[in-house]
Amino acid sequence: MADAPSPVTTTIEDGVAVLRFDDGKVNVLSYAAIAALDAALDQAEEEASAVCIVGREKATSAGFDLSVMNAGIESALDLVGAGGRMLMRLYTHPQPVVIAVTGHALAAGALLVASCDIRIGADKPSKIGLNETAIGMSLPLFAIELARDRLNPAYLVRATQCAEVFDPHGAVAAGWIDRVVPADTCEDEAIAEARRLGQFVNAAYAQTKRSLRQPVVDRVRAGSAADRDNFMVETPSS
Repeated sequence: MADAPSPVTTTIEDGVAVLRFDDGKVNVLSYAAIAALDAALDQAEEEASAVCIVGREKATSAGFDLSVMNAGIESALDLVGAGGRMLMRLYTHPQPVVIAVTGHALAAGALLVASCDIRIGADKPSKIGLNETAIGMSLPLFAIELARDRLNPAYLVRATQCAEVFDPHGAVAAGWIDRVVPADTCEDEAIAEARRLGQFVNAAYAQTKRSLRQPVVDRVRAGSAADRDNFMVETPSS
């Protein structure tokens, strides 16, 4: 049996590592996708000066793989742990990271967006946000900390414990994305922004990002054990 195609395809385009995330469906963060994104970041550090992540037209990412999340608490914890480590790596990646938010970005998909430096959204009907508490799942600590760091403080409670999701323009107000552009130019504008940032002195960019973000990483690491003990996944009663 042939191996399944990778959900992430990486090309180096004039100095930018373009990571096209496409699993043929809704871009779930499965173990395969997490491993592929990790490998793509390795390649970017070796071969590029910046990173641009591009989702599918329908979905940037629908979040963690529900077939794994629904297989039991230990299964869910293991996938969330693997995903959290990858997202923290993306959040602290030393190179500029831009994402083209081409479609829905829900749950861990919204966290994928939040982990990137610049987030450019397509002007089209799509949903962006953390819907976990509405579907019976608590937010892990790394999700809380990413939201606290990247969102407009006035929207933090609405966007986390109240599980409010936003259209692209509402997502700009909330802080999920930085700007909205025509859908047919979203990918090109995101790659161009990554290329622009990639011209900066890498060491200065990396050090400034580290200084801004290390306190968040430290809080996540310090609280990870207790967070795992408190994590819950529950199907809400009808």
